[in-house]
Amino acid sequence: MNYWLMKSEPDCFSLDDLQQMPNMTDHWDGVRNYQARNLMRDTIKVGDGVLFYHSNCKEPSIVGLAKVVREGYPDHTALDPREKHFDPKSTDEKPIWFMVDVQYLCHLPHPLSRDALRQHPTLSGMGVLRKGNRLSVQPVAAEEWQTVLSINGLDDPL
Repeated sequence: MNYWLMKSEPDCFSLDDLQQMPNMTDHWDGVRNYQARNLMRDTIKVGDGVLFYHSNCKEPSIVGLAKVVREGYPDHTALDPREKHFDPKSTDEKPIWFMVDVQYLCHLPHPLSRDALRQHPTLSGMGVLRKGNRLSVQPVAAEEWQTVLSINGLDDPL
């Protein structure tokens, strides 16, 4: 099993939005970075854990947990010219972009801001804190996953 941090701007798609979806599940679309695409296409598997991170907001934070319920498949938003994430180079025959489906698990009782992450010895090395790291999908170490759960007094929901 692997663990991931997935960033979303709460004004575009929040953890609350995911919770309100049918079966509390939705596709993680619109990723337009090749490294993140490769993770979604090749590495992320059903059952993997997700730290849901709100970015580009007043206090960027890990706000909740989700799990992967469908492995990588072509991102249909790349094929539709009406979509914000349309890519004319992507086709049904040769898709460029991929997505996974994630399911809501819970809100964190104690969301972890960037400052809280920096101050914690186990979390201070997380990729989300590295200068210049703008990946919207990035790996999380098992120890980091367990620490986030421990800080929040949660049992592992996976």
